Amino acid sequence: MTPGFRLPARFVVHTVGPVWQGGGRGEPGLLASCYRESLKLALVTRAKSIAFPAISTGVYGYPIVAASEIAARECAAFLRQNLTFEKILLVAFRESDAIVLRQAVRAVQVN
Repeated sequence: MTPGFRLPARFVVHTVGPVWQGGGRGEPGLLASCYRESLKLALVTRAKSIAFPAISTGVYGYPIVAASEIAARECAAFLRQNLTFEKILLVAFRESDAIVLRQAVRAVQVN
């Protein structure tokens, strides 16, 4: 975690997601851990919001559908346990990825 300096954020939480190797090398657990550990750091700083890019879905090759399901699940679980936390933004760089992220969030909200 570093200061936000000139960004409109107090802090930047850095995480490195797993490189996709087919899914059989613990990638889902590693990706889920990126979200959980980042959210824990947000609590330590008393943050009320956090934004995440679609971790590992770029050059690391994680399939967007699987990554979105993990992101939505981990964020929803965190929000259920931390009722004072106000907002988590899941950010996509392409509209097609944003659609998949929205679907994953809706699926978690239904369950």
